[in-house]
Amino acid sequence: MITAIKLVLKEGTTFDVYYLDGSVKRYDILSLAKKFPQLNALKNRELFLKGHLLGWSTVQWNDELDVSTEDPYYDGIDVTSEYDDIENAIIGYKIKQKRLELNLSQDELATKVGIDQSDLSKIEKGNANPSIKMIYKIVSGLDKKLSMDII
Repeated sequence: MITAIKLVLKEGTTFDVYYLDGSVKRYDILSLAKKFPQLNALKNRELFLKGHLLGWSTVQWNDELDVSTEDPYYDGIDVTSEYDDIENAIIGYKIKQKRLELNLSQDELATKVGIDQSDLSKIEKGNANPSIKMIYKIVSGLDKKLSMDII
């Protein structure tokens, strides 16, 4: 299963998608415009900037404009080497998924582990570089175990 975990909107009609497998792919949505002419509407920068991930499988702009994250995964350009925060995005995604499985709000988990909700939000979005100690604290608050392998 291809799981998208983060979207970065770039210049023009290009975006980068982070995937749970540790890759980042760049894709120009207009590459699909011949097949789907309605995508030409995304030349409007204001509309393009409304793009967001819908779940783990769709980039959506509005109710009528979306694309599967499989398109950039298979047809996009690999730009993984341009990013140094992929691990943070993966860790944040996994923490968020476990929190949601337990039906905990960010505030509830943050309170349980003794951190600010805003810090937890940054970690879940992959916009923070948490220490191993912080990750361990959060994972323990989810009643899970942290494991690492050095191969």
